[in-house]
Amino acid sequence: MKKKTFMATLIFILVLPFVASSQESNLGNWLIYIGNKKLNNTWNIHHEVQYRNYDAIGDLEQLLLRTGLGYTFNESKNNILLGYGYILSENYIGETDEKVTVNEHRIFQQFTSKQNIGKLKLNHRYRFEQRFVEDDFKMRVRYFLGFNYPLQNKEEGKNPLYLSAYNEVFLNTESDVFDRNRVYGGLGYKFSENLKLELGYMNQFFENSGRDQINLIAFVNF
Repeated sequence: MKKKTFMATLIFILVLPFVASSQESNLGNWLIYIGNKKLNNTWNIHHEVQYRNYDAIGDLEQLLLRTGLGYTFNESKNNILLGYGYILSENYIGETDEKVTVNEHRIFQQFTSKQNIGKLKLNHRYRFEQRFVEDDFKMRVRYFLGFNYPLQNKEEGKNPLYLSAYNEVFLNTESDVFDRNRVYGGLGYKFSENLKLELGYMNQFFENSGRDQINLIAFVNF
């Protein structure tokens, strides 16, 4: 198989929705802002806001605020980061229309690594979370594998349109180890070195249920 054909096939497989036939699923919407402020060649401040809805808009599922201080090394290929997150969740009670509000404070440590295989860009992220959910304390590990592939045959650095895909698995440190898995596929446009926009589909599935999400993501570098 030719290299280009292999890459195209890989991206196509990863973008396919992963929805188990036994799952109940409905469509929601996530609006996501991800920012990065470079302090110098090694230090950076990460910050993000995620506004998650049960439906198109107006029915809040979760508001997530996250920030952290990172250190980049190995010619900008690797980054370690210590961060904090605040998560406000509004969960439905059973099959009723009533909701309960849940507050969570989260401390996390993560390591990210970048690599290239031809035009295909890979991003590995390993994250360890300590979660203070109301009066409960939980810990969780996450592994994220992201893919980015340019769609236009232009000189290097001049490919604004691209495909994006990722898979992320969440594992608890307690007896119920499997927490959830996310599969995402989307189309992005790189306006400049400082701004990218993506529109994509994500399926988040648990042991016996799942949810479909439309994601609109803005990546901003300062």
